[in-house]
Amino acid sequence: PWDIALCATGTAVAGENALVLAVLFYTPSLRAPMFLLIGSLALADLLAGLGLVANFAVRYLLRPPSEAAELGAAGLLLAAFSASVCSLLAITVDRYLSLYNALTYHSERTLGFTCAMVLLMWVLCLGVGLLPLLGWNCLRDQSACSILRPVTKDNAAVLAVTFLLLFALMMQLYLQICKIAFRHAQQIAVQHQFIATAQATSTRKGLSTLSLILGTFALCWIPFAIYSLVADSSYPVVYTYSLALPATCNSLINPIIYAFRNPDIQKSLWLACCGCVPSTFSSRPRTSSDV
Repeated sequence: PWDIALCATGTAVAGENALVLAVLFYTPSLRAPMFLLIGSLALADLLAGLGLVANFAVRYLLRPPSEAAELGAAGLLLAAFSASVCSLLAITVDRYLSLYNALTYHSERTLGFTCAMVLLMWVLCLGVGLLPLLGWNCLRDQSACSILRPVTKDNAAVLAVTFLLLFALMMQLYLQICKIAFRHAQQIAVQHQFIATAQATSTRKGLSTLSLILGTFALCWIPFAIYSLVADSSYPVVYTYSLALPATCNSLINPIIYAFRNPDIQKSLWLACCGCVPSTFSSRPRTSSDV
């Protein structure tokens, strides 16, 4: 049942993120660096969903089981989830720079520069995905397996520590974003003589969005990362499944947080679905500096 749940989650993840990619691909106006990063995240999560389906197929449909297929499915999952986390970090860095260097952001962060950075990131993540095929596996020594079979315990610990460091960096950047956004709100309130309640409402909205981003990411991934750091293959499998399923669900939630809440993408979806845009729809474009 757990494997069926993971396969079903992977199917939903793949379908949802394929919709995001289709909207970005067929909408010429969505070509800004911010949308390229959202597309990178959607592609990573799409591959993660396909990796979950492929892993299910390798384990239950492929007879006799193939060692190369098992390592390939594991490598696809490693590469996809690595790219997903790195894309989230890239979006965080982009949001930070758009606030920290607001005056020069659009001239420095060109589409070509962003494409080069995204390409470099994907090359590194694909390299991580090749590691099981290059020897990062325990197929020859089952006692060395981690909960992330066929990854060894030592290699799983390296991946978990790296993930926790990336999360700490994301949290630090979002704290800086919050400070900068709060300072900007104070400056705008002074210049335009806004009432204090309006400033407080804007600040609370920004804090709630940051809490949603960090809270969702932490709840989905931190328990699984810590568990993979301390556990081994002798632990009950049910623990691994119960923590891996929420981690995979993060790829199901990412499009909602980073894509479907974006007014430009919402507008494209309305146009694609019904050929019109509601009159109540906000025309204000959302930029990467929005928190």
